[in-house]
Amino acid sequence: MPSKKALVRRPGPRLAEGLVTHIERERVDVGLATEQWEAYVEALNAHGWETVEVEPADDCPDSVFVEDTVVMYRNVALITRPGAESRRAETAGVEEAVARLGCSVNWIWEPGTLEGGDVLKVGDTVYVGRGGRTNAAGVQQLRAAFEPLGARVVAVPVSKVLHLKSAVTALPDGTVIGHIPKVDRPSLFPGFLAVPEEPGSHVVVLGGGKLLMAASAPKTAELLTDLGHDVVTVDIGEFEKLEGCVTCLSVRLRELYA
Repeated sequence: MPSKKALVRRPGPRLAEGLVTHIERERVDVGLATEQWEAYVEALNAHGWETVEVEPADDCPDSVFVEDTVVMYRNVALITRPGAESRRAETAGVEEAVARLGCSVNWIWEPGTLEGGDVLKVGDTVYVGRGGRTNAAGVQQLRAAFEPLGARVVAVPVSKVLHLKSAVTALPDGTVIGHIPKVDRPSLFPGFLAVPEEPGSHVVVLGGGKLLMAASAPKTAELLTDLGHDVVTVDIGEFEKLEGCVTCLSVRLRELYA
């Protein structure tokens, strides 16, 4: 049977020093952020996901955003090389975690840069955001790793937000959703649904018709509920101050087999 495991990483004491690129810096309450992270993990657990906690990286302020350190396709883990040099030390602990889970491990090598938040999988199509954190060499290396496994890799421009998945994610039927002012080229996605709020662009498919999304997008939650989805909301306000969203805080491993 397909797996329902999710890598997570506890926020470190330096979280408030995390990078911000497209927004103004706000004060981050690390204690509140930790409470919000624990509630996020509880939400995953409550909906059938086994969370695997990666070794903390307390010297890396952004390490809670574990999604950026690895990209999964089937049983292959592609360890990234973050475009932000300060984040490169985050990958070692994640590499150990996925190796223990039995994944086949590949790597992005210099001069390539790639962050997992720039990768959106819709079936066997892998969209890769080409922007500030992922370069052309990173896209080429991802293509070389995943296309032999059956993936179709499509590069898309990202200029208005930090990562591709800051702009768009996908519903269970493959429809890509996003807030139009933040999406460079909506026409690149075969099925696209505009949502009324920027945080509403971010969903994690939990399975069983359920979607995890931020509490900061109530209009989008209502829209998706009207379309027949079962919406589960979590407050991640402290992480949103650091350009984080619900996808950033975990890596879902759906195709590990015992």
